[in-house]
Amino acid sequence: MLRPPHMTAPSVPRSAYDQVDGLLYFARMLDKIRLHARGELREDFHGNLGKGADHWCVGFLHVDYETLTHRVLEGGSDEEVLNWCHAKGRSLNDVDRLVWNQFIKKLGWNDFATPRLEVLKTQSGFADRGDIQTMMEYFEVDEGRKP
Repeated sequence: MLRPPHMTAPSVPRSAYDQVDGLLYFARMLDKIRLHARGELREDFHGNLGKGADHWCVGFLHVDYETLTHRVLEGGSDEEVLNWCHAKGRSLNDVDRLVWNQFIKKLGWNDFATPRLEVLKTQSGFADRGDIQTMMEYFEVDEGRKP
C-alpha cells in the first residue's frame, strides 16, 4: 500500500523484555498507548489495548488503564509515568518486581493463556514452532525482533 510521504507505516511496540526500573512489559504498554495516539500502532494491536497483559499490569500496579492512558499522553518519560503509578497506585519492592517479571516472562507456558498463545501461533503461521512457548517469545518472533 502506498502512503503519502507524511504518513508512517504502522508500527509494533517495544519489546516486552524492555524494562523500566527493573519492571518488564511496562515500557511496551506505554509504547502501545503512544503509538496508538499518533495513529502509528499496527491495527491488530488496537482491539487488545487495555486488555490481557495491559490489564494485568495496571491491576498489579493498582491503577486504572484509562487514567494511565491520559497520564501517558500528558508526556514524560517511562520512569516518570512509573513514578506516577507508584504515587497513584502502589510502590513496588524487589519482591514485587520478581513476582511480576516471572509472571509475564512465563505467560502462555502451561497456564490459562496457553490456548490463546496456540491460536495466535496458528494465525501467524507459527503453529509448528515449538520454540515459542510464552507470549513474550511470541511477541519477539511475530514483531520481527527474533527469527
